[in-house]
Amino acid sequence: MRSSDLPTRISTRLLRDIASGALSEGEHVRGQKVADRYGVSRTPVREALELLHEKGILTRQVNRGYFVASSLPDDLERLLNEGGNETPKDYQRLANDWLTDLLPENVTEQMLRERYCWSKAKVNELLLRAAREGWVERKEGYGWRFLPVAKTPEAFDEIYRFRMAIEPAAMLEPSFELDRKILEEQRRIQESMLDIAVASTPGEALLANGSLFHEEIIKLSGNVFFLQALQRVNKMRRLMEYRAEINHERLVEQCTEHLEILALLERGEIVDASYRMRQHLSGALKRKSPLTWSWAGSLSERTTKKKALTMQNIHL
Repeated sequence: MRSSDLPTRISTRLLRDIASGALSEGEHVRGQKVADRYGVSRTPVREALELLHEKGILTRQVNRGYFVASSLPDDLERLLNEGGNETPKDYQRLANDWLTDLLPENVTEQMLRERYCWSKAKVNELLLRAAREGWVERKEGYGWRFLPVAKTPEAFDEIYRFRMAIEPAAMLEPSFELDRKILEEQRRIQESMLDIAVASTPGEALLANGSLFHEEIIKLSGNVFFLQALQRVNKMRRLMEYRAEINHERLVEQCTEHLEILALLERGEIVDASYRMRQHLSGALKRKSPLTWSWAGSLSERTTKKKALTMQNIHL
């Protein structure tokens, strides 16, 4: 019996990366790279890799490690469904309550235990995960603090306008340097996403691939502050991504635009790529009209109005 379900969650995320095309058949799955990407230690990663090996998703080579199987099981979709939603019900409840202003900015573990009737271990696990994902931090001394996230249409406007300011500019930095391996890898991922069955692929996996594309491109600037700024705002909208409904036409549109930017970079047309990136983000901002807002419950059900956000067609 494992002391934590973290290895299972990691294996589920890896399985979704494989299903979404982020990891391709035959690709080497390096434990340290997985640990760095998911913000965990190597121990649960090793357990997760072994879990997938037992299911035939990964193969193991002596002295080389794990690789995505060249022939994936026919019941891959069933295995995905068995993995369930990566976001546990209790974690989603905590996130929703913060998003809809049902929780104060500062809380204690005892307060959360009493509010939700959770065990001490459960509260600690959920808070640590939220901290890893960037929307909670431990206060100095005692308690926890919920961090600002994008809760309103205005906040999303501000995020996109900020991205329109930094992402094209980062591509024009004197230190910007093309990395063919990164470009090839992102091309492979974007092309794979065009071939997948959107309905059977978890939305968070597709959205993660989209965020990764932008972070890998801005990383080429050689300026760590551009990268950190983009990662920060991506974390601020991550909670909303759990509610995302992926539209196939929108997915095709986004991936196609990503591929156009890659093509310009591959030809060394950096200025044009920067301009295309701004167009890409500007178009995403204009297309945010499908965002719908409604009031959760009535005044008789709540003492104050709480916003219930339903987000559709989140930009990748």
